Amino acid sequence: MAWESIRSFPRAIMHVDGDSFFASCEVAKDPSLRGRAVITGKERGIVSSMTYEARALGIRRAMPLHEIAKKWPEVVILPSDYETYSLFSHRMYAIVRRYTPMVEEYSIDECFADLTGLRRTLRMPYPEMAAKIKEDLQRELGMTFSMGLSATKTLAKIGSKWKKPAGLTVIPLNQVRSYLENTLVGSVWGIGPNTAAYLQKFGIQTAFDFASRDEEWVRSKMSKPGIELWQELGGTVMNELDGVGRETYQSISKTKTFTPPSRDKKFVFSELSKNIENACIKARRWGLASDKIVFFLKTQQFAYHTVELKLSHPTCVPQDVLRIVSEHFPRAFKHGTEYRATGVTLLDLKDADTVQLDLFGAVIQSQALVEVFKSVDAMCEKYGKHSVFLASSLQALDRTVGEHERGGRSTTTPAHFRGESSRRRLGMAFLGEVN
Repeated sequence: MAWESIRSFPRAIMHVDGDSFFASCEVAKDPSLRGRAVITGKERGIVSSMTYEARALGIRRAMPLHEIAKKWPEVVILPSDYETYSLFSHRMYAIVRRYTPMVEEYSIDECFADLTGLRRTLRMPYPEMAAKIKEDLQRELGMTFSMGLSATKTLAKIGSKWKKPAGLTVIPLNQVRSYLENTLVGSVWGIGPNTAAYLQKFGIQTAFDFASRDEEWVRSKMSKPGIELWQELGGTVMNELDGVGRETYQSISKTKTFTPPSRDKKFVFSELSKNIENACIKARRWGLASDKIVFFLKTQQFAYHTVELKLSHPTCVPQDVLRIVSEHFPRAFKHGTEYRATGVTLLDLKDADTVQLDLFGAVIQSQALVEVFKSVDAMCEKYGKHSVFLASSLQALDRTVGEHERGGRSTTTPAHFRGESSRRRLGMAFLGEVN
């Protein structure tokens, strides 16, 4: 394909990727950690995220923390604080939305943005827009971002991976060939190891080798996703941004690993109860109800004991779920076994307003509790998650349980940011430029 003859930006799609996001959030909260090797994942016992200083030591994800502490005692090991990471994520989206309303929240540390047509409005070319957004993100959030700008999401993803960390790579279509020639086909977003191995059987080693194949060959050898990916490498947008976001859920899952592992039946059940409460909170937020659930217990040896249950009626009330779970919990729990995690999934979710009444009044009782939980949800929104909770979740929610292992309480403090509640706030002083 003759990219040199094509307009540089028929579309202007930007990809934003937070560098070592979880660990970087911790450094942004505590600037005294800047320049040090920082790791998150203390509550799991393995590395979840690490700063680039930790990477330079040879530390990688999923490495056991006890090995790291022994080999590199200078490394700072912290528990994960997902609520804080979520706040940083929402701030990232909000900063990008100052420039364009078309933002796809792809993951907690990534987003896409469509800048097409904004040159006249913002009075700057696309590369300057991307640079300005990057500057705002890094100055206001106190961490670095790697970004790519090109004509499609696939090309923008290649750009954001090009210079890590803190890089901004602009790939206009008339220069795309040199980037594709230096990108292994297995490194392209959407091409996994199996597809890469399949393409290599045809002599395709780089992204350019694949993009250069003619359409007839591609359509005869690839399925629809592969064809669309080939088109995106050629500059045709096949994967539009989802600027609306999720509108509903087919299922909701909540799981939690706890440290240290436990043989205590009451404690393990309390952890499961907390997960059920959290799943029901999310279901109520989305106006959903479920009459089919699956819960599991995970042992220290990573074996799963799973139970699937059918409820008499769809519900988003945790008592309804706990009533049947408590009956079947002994099937999963084995005395003397150490457990490290519990989880629950609400399946076949449906609109809670469409739930039909039953002959014995169980639905009416459940709906009455829904009204009670509306007040509970309002209180938790004002005073903090689980300000009001079920007694069965007490042990899991007791902040003194495992406090030494988790590294202490959360350090989040009140601040002012649009859209944050009193729980969802994070103190962020001006952090200055990021080096």
